[in-house]
Amino acid sequence: MSPGMSTTTMTTTAPLPAWLVAELRSDHAGETGAVRIYDGILAASRDPAVRDFATRHRATEQGHLDLLEDLLPPADRSRLLPIWRVAGWLTGALPALFGPRAVFATVDAVETFVDHHYRAQTDRLAAEGILPHIHALLERCREEEVHHRDEAREAGQGPAYGPVLRAWAALVGGGSAAAVAAAKRI
Repeated sequence: MSPGMSTTTMTTTAPLPAWLVAELRSDHAGETGAVRIYDGILAASRDPAVRDFATRHRATEQGHLDLLEDLLPPADRSRLLPIWRVAGWLTGALPALFGPRAVFATVDAVETFVDHHYRAQTDRLAAEGILPHIHALLERCREEEVHHRDEAREAGQGPAYGPVLRAWAALVGGGSAAAVAAAKRI
């Protein structure tokens, strides 16, 4: 769990707006997938720098997942979690087979998408002037995801990747968007 965030302060007694439940469902699914991305990287990579990166960031993603599990009742979570677990693991393991640059390009692409995804949620909460504790939680998660992206970008010397990695990154970004759309509904 991230410093400064407590699950006991995240609990809300009032029902959440339907749009926010759908968003949190997608966040929970995304953080589930993110943990599995790092599991896949750790399963396939033997590079010490990549393994260190994956171990540190997996811990942060697990903290995000724990926070969302405290906030979102099991009945409101995506029924597609088994798919997100497998897809996440493959999204980590496959690029790890091709080396550090592919891993870092993948994390860069995922976290770029996540930054925009969380930003849209925090912007809407701010515009509606509601649920400041959830706004703070999501903003903190977003900031940590941006840190992951920036660290991956620096380590991978990106985003000026070649055509194959750019195509992979586009596929990962598009897959992330499709997963969010599905998780909001199912």
